[in-house]
Amino acid sequence: MQAHRFNVFGRIVLVQREGALWQAYAVGADGKRSPAGFVVPDFVAEQDLAQYLADLFHESATPTNGGVRRIE
Repeated sequence: MQAHRFNVFGRIVLVQREGALWQAYAVGADGKRSPAGFVVPDFVAEQDLAQYLADLFHESATPTNGGVRRIE
């Protein structure tokens, strides 16, 4: 199972490959996951996830919350 964690303009998001589909989860401060409320199309390649999230949420950008970065 492929899972990728991102800081998306200050919000923690986990995108996980489940079968042929991507599933997106919001990650709370307590580490609990819940459905993120958006869809990552199955054709988005793993290496393009950060750019897809940046394109999707660019309106959430402020001078203090940076951009989209992968969290290891």
